[in-house]
Amino acid sequence: MTHPTYTSEFPELGFYGLPGHTRTPADVLQQVRDAEELGIGNVMLSERTDYKEIAAICGACAAVTDNIYIGTSGTNLNTRHPVVTASMGSTLNSLSAGRFALGLAKGVNLRWKAWGVKTPTFAREAEFVDLMRKLWRGETVVGHDGALGKFGALSLAPYVSEDIPILYVGFGPKSLRHAGTIYDGAHLHTFMSDQALGNAVQQFREGEAAAGKTVGKGKLWSVLATACDVPEEKYLKFIIARLATYLQIPGYGDMLVAVNDWDPDILQTFRTHKAVTSVGGAIDSIASTQQIAEVAKLIPEHWRPAAAGNAKTCAQRWVDQFTAGADGIIIHASTPEEFAPVLAEYKKIRPNHLFTDRTNRPG
Repeated sequence: MTHPTYTSEFPELGFYGLPGHTRTPADVLQQVRDAEELGIGNVMLSERTDYKEIAAICGACAAVTDNIYIGTSGTNLNTRHPVVTASMGSTLNSLSAGRFALGLAKGVNLRWKAWGVKTPTFAREAEFVDLMRKLWRGETVVGHDGALGKFGALSLAPYVSEDIPILYVGFGPKSLRHAGTIYDGAHLHTFMSDQALGNAVQQFREGEAAAGKTVGKGKLWSVLATACDVPEEKYLKFIIARLATYLQIPGYGDMLVAVNDWDPDILQTFRTHKAVTSVGGAIDSIASTQQIAEVAKLIPEHWRPAAAGNAKTCAQRWVDQFTAGADGIIIHASTPEEFAPVLAEYKKIRPNHLFTDRTNRPG
């Protein structure tokens, strides 16, 4: 199916809808309308198993917008049958008239053990991505027998024809090299230093080269927490609580520390300190402001790479992401209403030459 080409004033900018936890998912409706009015090219949506089921949220966004691309950032490749995920993608792409992007993440092994589902591997990931593309071309896959499993026959319908970008959501070096071989781009991670961001871009490019793809064709998105002129309470919520929650997660927090070349001993002290253990769960979900303030004392300043301060300072940090090698920025933590002053300053220093003929398509 042929869909229009979409271009906004700032196709290189996206934002996270419903950043972090939410109990009021309808908030995203105003957020995407505001973003579209500001000229933002993409909204990316994470998935949580409380009030953020990804297909429902994406469908709601499609219903109230006309131009902005709508992407998962991400959903998991092992929590739905391949045909169900493919059908989700084809439906959302048709519903939005060609504005859907599928972002896939591997998730955390502890969760998959608890849920009793298979842990993603590189082989399963590659097969899954390949199946999505075949099913969106209207193909029928018969007798599939591989790492993903055995399937007698997989299909949507012969008349299905959807061109949907697929992006990797993650930040591990090996995962990014592998992602470069099969994906159309990648969403990286909040709280990566400029050096770590540059390394991640290079790792994806190495994967492109290894697969014989055009190096540089995939779009790499920096995810940058932005806190413009916020009071201390919001800074604690936007920056500290979010970072602290990542650091809490075994394996996940360790990888974030490793890619940034931070001191793992500080991470160990953080995890065992009473200020963290006494919270009794995910810090960004249940900790009080006072508890987050105590947690903040355990996180060094250089562990907080973000756009924080006045609008000019934050705008410069946005530009820094392109200098470090990113093709786009996903603005995290702040809503469009909150980051609008940064956008006004960014417009003054935007490296326009980088975005000639750029469309909203994120991959």
